[in-house]
Amino acid sequence: MDALLSGVELLSRWEVLVALLIGSIGGVVIGAIPGVGAAVAIAILLPATFSLEPIVGLTILLGIYGSSMYGGALPAILINTPGTAVNALTTYDGYPMTKRGEARRALALAYSASFFGGIFSILCLILLSPLLALVAPHFGSREIFLAALLGIILVVLAHRGQVFAAGMLAGFGILLNSVGLEPIKYTRRFTFDQTWLAGGFDLIVVVLGLFALSQAFVLLVDKDNTPHPQPIEGSMFSSLKEIWLYKRVASAASGFGVLMGMIPGVGEFTAQFMSYTYAQKTSKNPEAFGEGSPEGLVASEAANNAVPGAAMIPLLALGIPGEALTAMMLSVFYVHNVIPGPQLFQNQLDFVYALYIAMIILNLIVMIFLLFSTNLLTKVIQIPTRFLGVMILTLSFVGVYSLRNSVIDCAIASGFGILGLILKRLNLPLVPIILGMVLGGIMEAKLRTSMIRVKNPWDFVDRPIAAILALLIVFVLLMHVRTLRREHKDRIAEMDHDHDVHTSQQG
Repeated sequence: MDALLSGVELLSRWEVLVALLIGSIGGVVIGAIPGVGAAVAIAILLPATFSLEPIVGLTILLGIYGSSMYGGALPAILINTPGTAVNALTTYDGYPMTKRGEARRALALAYSASFFGGIFSILCLILLSPLLALVAPHFGSREIFLAALLGIILVVLAHRGQVFAAGMLAGFGILLNSVGLEPIKYTRRFTFDQTWLAGGFDLIVVVLGLFALSQAFVLLVDKDNTPHPQPIEGSMFSSLKEIWLYKRVASAASGFGVLMGMIPGVGEFTAQFMSYTYAQKTSKNPEAFGEGSPEGLVASEAANNAVPGAAMIPLLALGIPGEALTAMMLSVFYVHNVIPGPQLFQNQLDFVYALYIAMIILNLIVMIFLLFSTNLLTKVIQIPTRFLGVMILTLSFVGVYSLRNSVIDCAIASGFGILGLILKRLNLPLVPIILGMVLGGIMEAKLRTSMIRVKNPWDFVDRPIAAILALLIVFVLLMHVRTLRREHKDRIAEMDHDHDVHTSQQG
């Protein structure tokens, strides 16, 4: 109880309240602009948050992370263009409702489902916090190494159909992290006698290049576009209560979001598709899905907004980010010497509670803002894409240069921006590179620390949590091999069937 009161006191300062407003409202606006998204905004803002206190900087980033999905539903529903990548599924049923003249109803359902999912996930976190506080101290170097290894394996395997490419990109991220001075004896690695490589590749420079600059290049290269959504007529309040008609779907979708958010590398997309599939299979009108089903819209929005809260569990409890946005937030912790993991729950539980309460307040602010300013946000959607590209490009270079006043950093960021553009054109994921850099550093440090006490391979898993994590790694790999074998057999069976059909037609 004392920790909770201390957390409330921590949030009551004026600078934290200003951060709450900037993060929540700014995230909605950014999410409503197609082509920007939370990753680009957080990448640009990261250098600025380093000069702020941890609670202030993280509140801004958390606000953008969570509220961008609220804003992303707006263009998804009105112009069939998702504001953020995770709102893609919202277009399936949101836009058909708009074409039927039900835009206001669709937006109200999206807002209320998002609010339901966000609050549900945060309440789950608050209830799980005492359990985390008990379990976290039992994680030593070996356990954190195995958890990070499990995380990077899950990140790679989550990219179905691109597992090999994701694995190579994750390995590339680990290689990037190993450049420069190694953390134990401070010897140089992979610098090739180049002084500018002695400091290694800064995570923020790479993040700004891969996410912000690459998106700016995409917007500048592609054809200029200025969408014109129709304004919304009538009040939102009357349609908000409709969420209670779909409370079963909203609850199940939020549950999927919490479970998937807790698993590194899984995230919003898996939660969305699982909840959408569940809603369709249990619906009385499954044929309406994809044609403007309110249940499908609720399932999508509740699931993706339940993920951000749950994604903070592995980050705070173990210091292991599950995806790119939490990896960026981890750098804010490190800059201020606030190390996520077991010690955070033991020594700074008030800080953890402050983050949870801040997330609840953020959802409330976003909901109130959206109810009164939806038509104002439709103006934001109309910003020309090439103008956005120039703005992102300018802000990115300002952010990179402000880190160390280095032109070399700007050149490195430009190189990674071009790499990000190429990967996007090839439809390859960017996230494994960032998580490879972050988790690779954690794995190296913890492995080298734990090897002092390890005499043989069995010593590495001689503790209960380490053994469970090792078994989970083996189980995940075996399940993936089983899936590959089943898919291979299905392809062979399909080829045999096609061959038989072709032979019978010739006969």
